[in-house]
Amino acid sequence: MTHRMVSALAALVGLFVSLYLWLWHLGLMGSLACGTGGCEVVQTSRYATFAGVPVALLGVIGYAAMLGVSLAGLHGRWAASRAPTRLLAALAALGVLFSGYLTYLEAEVIHAWCRWCVSSALIVTAIFVTAVIGMRGQAQGAASREQGAGG
Repeated sequence: MTHRMVSALAALVGLFVSLYLWLWHLGLMGSLACGTGGCEVVQTSRYATFAGVPVALLGVIGYAAMLGVSLAGLHGRWAASRAPTRLLAALAALGVLFSGYLTYLEAEVIHAWCRWCVSSALIVTAIFVTAVIGMRGQAQGAASREQGAGG
């Protein structure tokens, strides 16, 4: 259960990062706080959209979904179920793969780094790792319960 709380907190932080970048993309924020010029280079590149959708909006949607799954997994009938953790791991895996692609683009194509984007990649990786650890813990717990019932 703790892994879902940690994932919810990380997803909330990721949601704020993505929301900040999306609001900047929409022109609703002033200058992009980055410390280097890399963030604006990345955010104004042609790779800042994917299939016509701003990458930051995809982050908002993805993190909102992970937050929702994490929170739902803490309550009611879902609290004892392994399904929310599996879904969380799948969503985070997609996020890790997409972040890996975007990080590759930053390094090899754009030749600029966005600290916010790197932070997001680390956050989604942390959610994935937390979900995998949670799945392993749930599997071990289920095995222990089966041994206890059969012994």
